[in-house]
Amino acid sequence: MRSYTEEEWLQISRSVILMLDAWSLDNSQKIALLGLPENTPKRSISRYKDNTPLPVTDIVRERVEHLLGIADALRTTYPTNIRMGTQWMNKPNRKLNQRTPVSLLKEGTLGSLISIRSQLDCVFMWETMASHA
Repeated sequence: MRSYTEEEWLQISRSVILMLDAWSLDNSQKIALLGLPENTPKRSISRYKDNTPLPVTDIVRERVEHLLGIADALRTTYPTNIRMGTQWMNKPNRKLNQRTPVSLLKEGTLGSLISIRSQLDCVFMWETMASHA
């Protein structure tokens, strides 16, 4: 995993929370998806939009990396219209058993992040498959 400066991690924290807001995840779902402890107060999520960075743990970092990968793949797939990325996230996907990517994210699992990223980012999927071969 890449290392980030404190300022970069703060900016990433803000961006990730705003992205999850755009995908209509509630604070409980954000806590689960980010791998934060279950006892994390729901109100603490708003601090991550302001001037408090997400905790730097291996679990949070891994999940944030996947979320950044999803965001990057959406920007690459829809470079001229960022709203299309949100539409893709809310549209049933046959490769996800007709579920929407957002509905998978709301489950809060690492597997859901990997499944969504694999659908969007073929390089990530190839690297994942190659590492398991």
